[in-house]
Amino acid sequence: MRHNFKNLKIWLKAMDLTDMVFEFSKELPANERYNLIDQINRSCCSVPSNIAEGSGKNTDKHFAEFLSIAISSSFELETQLLICERRKYGSVGKLKECIDLVSEVQRMLFSFREYILKTEVKSFNS
Repeated sequence: MRHNFKNLKIWLKAMDLTDMVFEFSKELPANERYNLIDQINRSCCSVPSNIAEGSGKNTDKHFAEFLSIAISSSFELETQLLICERRKYGSVGKLKECIDLVSEVQRMLFSFREYILKTEVKSFNS
């Protein structure tokens, strides 16, 4: 089953997260340009990218696998943001907003993944 990713609330929220994180990463020290900043930007881009990629798969089971990858990327991003927190990089307020939004996206991804898997089971059993 294919989904139009541009209409998915979770994809839109992940895009909001990406925008917010890119803005935050501009505040980080220049010496982190090829380390932490690039890693943060890659992991946050991976979240909506995997939602989009998975939405084009032929089965919901395959879509759920890409949602799992998006979840993993979100935890990677959260860890990198926590590293920023420990190193006292960037604005405390913006960092908290990013961490809060990552948590919200994670909850949405887990719920959506469970919904997709339950829907596939029902479709299979019908």
